[in-house]
Amino acid sequence: MILIGQYDSPFVRRVALALRLYGLPFEQRPWSTFGDAEKLAAFNPLRRVPTLVLDGGEVLIESGAMLDHLDELVGPEKAMIAERGPARRHSLKICARGSGLGDKAVSLIYERVLRQEQLQIWVERCEAQIGGVLDVLEKERAGVATPFWFGTRIGHADIMVACALRFTSEAHPELLSAARHPALIAHAARCEALPAFQEIVQKLDPPKG
Repeated sequence: MILIGQYDSPFVRRVALALRLYGLPFEQRPWSTFGDAEKLAAFNPLRRVPTLVLDGGEVLIESGAMLDHLDELVGPEKAMIAERGPARRHSLKICARGSGLGDKAVSLIYERVLRQEQLQIWVERCEAQIGGVLDVLEKERAGVATPFWFGTRIGHADIMVACALRFTSEAHPELLSAARHPALIAHAARCEALPAFQEIVQKLDPPKG
C-alpha cells in the first residue's frame, strides 16, 4: 500500500500509526497538498491527504474509510475498535471528536497563516470549537482509569485524539493548557512514548502565507 501525505497531518499520522501497529507494510510518499497538488490529483481529485493507494490500485481518500479497510484486513480480533454495539459507537464518537479537533485546528492555522487580514469572527468560532472539544474530551478521559480509553490496549480513539493533541499543541499552544487539560496531556504523553509514535512523527511545518 502507498500512503500519501506528511506525518505533521494528524489524519495522515493516524493512518500510518494504524498501519504500523497492525504490522502492515506500506510506502509513504510525503507529498504536500500545496507543493505537490498536481501529483496528488492523479490519485485524489480533491488534492487532499491522506490518500491511501491499495495493493490492487483502488484509492481511499478519507482516514476513517482507510481504518475501516485496515480493520477488515487484520480481522475483528486484532482490530483496534469493537466490531459492533455500544462500545463501537462510543469509540467512533471519541474518534469523531478527535477528528473534529484536528480539523478545526487545521482550519485555524490556515486562517492565521494564509489570510492577510484574518476574519476575526471565524478565528473566534474555531477557537471556541477547539476549546469546547478539548473540555469534553478532558472530562471523559479524566473519568477513565485504564491506560487507554477502552482498557489496556490502544485503539483508534486513543490514536486520533493523541494525533490531534500533538497538532493542536504545536499549532495553537495557547489553547491547550496543562492546568485545564491534565488528563488529555497525560494521555498524549502515554501514546507519544510508544515506539510507533516515536517513529512516525514530524514537527509541524505550516504553509507559508
